[in-house]
Amino acid sequence: MTPFAGIRCVLFDLDGTLIDSAPDLAGAANAMRECRGLAPLPLERYRSHSGSGARGMLKVAFGVEPGHASFDALKQAFFDEYQQRLTLNTRAFDGVDRLIRALSGAGLPWGVVTNKGQRFTVPLLQAMPLFRTAATVISGDTTPHAKPHPAPLLEASRQVGLAPASCLYVGDDVRDVQAGRAAGMSTVAALYGYLGPDADVAAWGADRTISAPEELLKWLELP
Repeated sequence: MTPFAGIRCVLFDLDGTLIDSAPDLAGAANAMRECRGLAPLPLERYRSHSGSGARGMLKVAFGVEPGHASFDALKQAFFDEYQQRLTLNTRAFDGVDRLIRALSGAGLPWGVVTNKGQRFTVPLLQAMPLFRTAATVISGDTTPHAKPHPAPLLEASRQVGLAPASCLYVGDDVRDVQAGRAAGMSTVAALYGYLGPDADVAAWGADRTISAPEELLKWLELP
């Protein structure tokens, strides 16, 4: 029997799990560098930090982190720049199309729970027809707390009308697994996402790991 036999809803992180947004996140950071007379950096410098959004991009691009005197101003400039290029080069990962269609075909509701702000999440998903069947979309500012706090996942389960124990959460960051476990959900770690070189996935405590989106179908026993 599959370990996820009782799952009635699948929830996903967004960046690094459903979509590869690294090119547009890096593009926004590089545009800021060029405006300041700095040379652009290669995408691979940014990729493993993409799951951290503005915080990760600004760390790579300018070496600043929260608490630095210029961080808040740079973060706002980054948000404004990124909003102009949300879907220029952002794509669903290979296999996500098949995965979402299989879930929908099986009558299994699915949704998105991300730390990305609503100002970005909503227009991005609306621009990608594949994701318009989501039963719920929870952004980083939908609830008072972001992951790894369980509040966003609990709100998602409330919106779909299912107990947290009936939901599975899939993500590519330790915060995703922490949030899922705290919410009482089963968890899957996506190894194809934005894992940094020091990520110790085995220590996260996820119920399963997948190396490609379609592998989730095997654990759910879906064709």
